[in-house]
Amino acid sequence: MSSKLNRRNALKNIIAGTAAIGVSSGISSFAMDKPTQSLALKGNINHSVCRWCFSTFDVDALCTEAKKIGIKGIDLVGPKDWPILKKHGLESTMCNGAEINLVDGFNDKKFHEQLIKNYSAMIPLVAAAGYKNLICFSGNRRGKDDETGWNNCVEGLKQLMPLAEKHGVVLVMELLNSKINHADYQCDKTAWGAELCKRLGSENFKLLYDIYHMQIDEGDVIRTIKENHQYIAHYHTAGVPGRNEIDETQELYYPAIMKAILETGFKGFVAQEFIPKNADKIGSLKKAVEICDI
Repeated sequence: MSSKLNRRNALKNIIAGTAAIGVSSGISSFAMDKPTQSLALKGNINHSVCRWCFSTFDVDALCTEAKKIGIKGIDLVGPKDWPILKKHGLESTMCNGAEINLVDGFNDKKFHEQLIKNYSAMIPLVAAAGYKNLICFSGNRRGKDDETGWNNCVEGLKQLMPLAEKHGVVLVMELLNSKINHADYQCDKTAWGAELCKRLGSENFKLLYDIYHMQIDEGDVIRTIKENHQYIAHYHTAGVPGRNEIDETQELYYPAIMKAILETGFKGFVAQEFIPKNADKIGSLKKAVEICDI
């Protein structure tokens, strides 16, 4: 199954208060994996991992193994699984559960009523749990030019900014490529997202810079990060091409990218969002964290 379908299927049915991410029926598949050895991490990067990429593992088992590696949080987890993360001392580093799906977003006024209802309910929950980041999406263009998309996003998001500011929650719009995985998605370039940040003018709205997606749609990753870091709250990683493991087979050199991120003064989280191809999935996760830990 393509990464597009995996991600879309994992998120498309999420509604406020739930997280429709597939899990195994209580049977852990860690039996296929080798025992996890702890890493001596340097402490410069705050590591997390995206839940949906490891959806064959139950949340409790994923938390156990992630904690051994030194990972501090899990991305794309909704309220029903937050107690499991808390049990393991892990953070919900990019909360979800308020979005409609990836294609029906803030750039279309017809979705504003539902989105504002969803996010108005979710923002206080995120804050009460002690978390900060809540994901959102532009949605697909459906023929809208940039100006219309920006204006519609501003109109919808501005209604939520006072609540987000009150609770100290950051709404984080993900940059997704429209070339391969998410055809017609509007926030598909860093410049588009940065312009939206400027128009909203709030520290409680920022971008999720997905390195995999932006390498596909625009490249020039290091310079782009350096020039737009003030608008970026969070990072996702994966190998290009194919959203594969981060290793010597892919075209990005992640140690240099991580160095550039650190040089901006970034203190947030970097989450692994690759689709494990190897039987030892946790071993692949550990290797990716090692490569990115500079």
